[in-house]
Amino acid sequence: MAQFTDRVAVVTGASRGIGRGIALELAKRGATVVVNYHSSPDAANEIVKYIVSIGGAAMAVRADVSQEEDATALIKTAIDTYGKIDILVNNAGVTRDNVIMMMKAEDFDTVINTNLRSAWLCSKAAIRSMMRKRYGRIINISSVSGILGNGGQSNYSASKAGLIGLTKALAREVAPRGVTVNAVAPGFVLTDLTKDLPEEMTNQLNEHIPLGRWGEIEDVAYAVAFLASDQAAYITGHTLVVDGGMAM
Repeated sequence: MAQFTDRVAVVTGASRGIGRGIALELAKRGATVVVNYHSSPDAANEIVKYIVSIGGAAMAVRADVSQEEDATALIKTAIDTYGKIDILVNNAGVTRDNVIMMMKAEDFDTVINTNLRSAWLCSKAAIRSMMRKRYGRIINISSVSGILGNGGQSNYSASKAGLIGLTKALAREVAPRGVTVNAVAPGFVLTDLTKDLPEEMTNQLNEHIPLGRWGEIEDVAYAVAFLASDQAAYITGHTLVVDGGMAM
């Protein structure tokens, strides 16, 4: 099991769902975790309280990471508080699904800004510190929708495909300084938002998954933990697909 003692991690959009699972997994392995949230302070503080209760260290920081000032302030807060940033997980994301003929331009912009621009902004803010230390791990949470495309999600699929391109470009820029940049692309994952879907719908979706089941949040968190670890030091610019075989 990868250990992150003395590592400082920032996880964006960490108050719920996959982000929450990632924050908890890194903390359980010894990382000090900055739990970023935008509009769910109670949920974020609950995570911090749990991490502290198991002997870890964490803090919750509110920031709209799609905005440059907030994204920069988030990273600065982490560095000012803990002296460094070792791991950045760009997880913040939203959906505004609709067919393109019915989708509003502002819904396209919101998804691109939250899912893609935020990752660029947070990475830009963190890179200088990582390059100076000649160590860093950046993991962008993409999606199988960014690989296969998904009808009714032209905005979301574009944002997640963009994250894969960002991952590759940034990986080339910072590799000489010992910083790796990778992506994780989940498929269908059971979260609070999806666990109550009708059984008929779940069964229909399962037909597209060779392993025959939806993923668990932990499946994604384990993948992130691996890419953030020293064991993955020779992996960069890669997209690790965690989808039960959908995109193969």
